[in-house]
Amino acid sequence: MNPIRDKSYAFALHIVVFCKKLQQGQKEYVLSKQLLRSGTSVGANVEEAQKAQSKRDFASKCAIALKEAYESRFWLRLICDSGCSSRSETAPLSKDIEEIIRLLAAIVKSANKNLSL
Repeated sequence: MNPIRDKSYAFALHIVVFCKKLQQGQKEYVLSKQLLRSGTSVGANVEEAQKAQSKRDFASKCAIALKEAYESRFWLRLICDSGCSSRSETAPLSKDIEEIIRLLAAIVKSANKNLSL
């Protein structure tokens, strides 16, 4: 069991469903496509990190995943605050991405510390 791998994959699945709903119901494409890209990229980079070629590569892939998580958080806030979706619809995704950010930040910090040793 790998918590960050599982959580980032589940988040990506939820993002796909959420973005499909946004695109169908409100015909909103620009913001939802940005969220779809960054939200699925978190998990893709976490997955790549699992088979990293070195410790430095692992740290780099996790850092990219963290950047994509921050970007996903931005798009979720913008989608909510612009009225494209309600807070009740974005709240579960926002909660999930905050947890993913915390996990990835700890992983990146630890990986970089281990590189310095």
